[in-house]
Amino acid sequence: MIHKKAFCLKSKIEVTERVYPKKYQTFCFRLQYNDGEAKVKTEFMLTKRLIACFDIIDGRVTKAVRFQDNIDVAPAEELAEAMYDAQIDELIFYDITASAQKRSIDIETVKRVARRVFIPFTVGGGIKNLDDMYEALKAGAEKISIDSMAVRNPTIIAEGAKAFGSQCVVLSTQVKKTNQTPSGYEVFIDGASQATGMDAIEWIKRGQDLGAGEICVNSIDRDGTLSGYDLELMKLAESAVSVPLIASGGAGVSEHLKALFTKTESQAAIISSMLYSPRMERNYSVRELKEYLLKIGVNVRPGGSPKMFAEPLS
Repeated sequence: MIHKKAFCLKSKIEVTERVYPKKYQTFCFRLQYNDGEAKVKTEFMLTKRLIACFDIIDGRVTKAVRFQDNIDVAPAEELAEAMYDAQIDELIFYDITASAQKRSIDIETVKRVARRVFIPFTVGGGIKNLDDMYEALKAGAEKISIDSMAVRNPTIIAEGAKAFGSQCVVLSTQVKKTNQTPSGYEVFIDGASQATGMDAIEWIKRGQDLGAGEICVNSIDRDGTLSGYDLELMKLAESAVSVPLIASGGAGVSEHLKALFTKTESQAAIISSMLYSPRMERNYSVRELKEYLLKIGVNVRPGGSPKMFAEPLS
């Protein structure tokens, strides 16, 4: 549970938030003073989350299109701090060359990023066993993402859930529409380079049964295209599992977030290209995206300076 506290001098409203990452709910306690009399208002609400996802190569963030042609963006820790200051809700870190190079995750870059951010932080890439999970968590991660290794060794999901809790285990899956499986969607591994023949929807169902507490669905077809999320894919996923779903691949304009959050039950959206892709004519700010979503009735945590929340609750 994360405690945050703020006081607005202009409106004389003290706001205390308690954020429960496992359930992705925010409990707000508002104490408003009118002529010396305190009035209490409480709110308990489900919130949608905006996530920045870093594809890391040699300690630097890159951006790709359909998992290819990565271009350099910035040092991971510097961009992480910028995203934190912008009030992004969560951060995901993928060491995208670790599996192909048959090495462990870049733990030093994980540590550097973790020292800069104080929001939920998920890491993946090169996670082969419980020892790797433990080292990543010890380095500052809150959750572990497993992708290709989970396909090769599904028991790692159950082992991780048993050792650290389901809330720490995220099943990430690379999905492409091939029409070669019952759902039409197939699981790929190793940076979307290898087809598995596995049905994507059956795979995420199995992942949930094994203990994954959250599932990130990465659309290979939409990745980096700025053409909108694969809503058909997300609707199939939500009909198959009950754990929170993260949609990844395709975000290009604010209306894509509206479509995702109003037409599917997805709890979170990866919006990396919108925030910092050099391929965008204009990048969005986290604040303007949250203001847009709040205006159309999508419940998100408002943006603002994290310095508002410097005072811990006793």
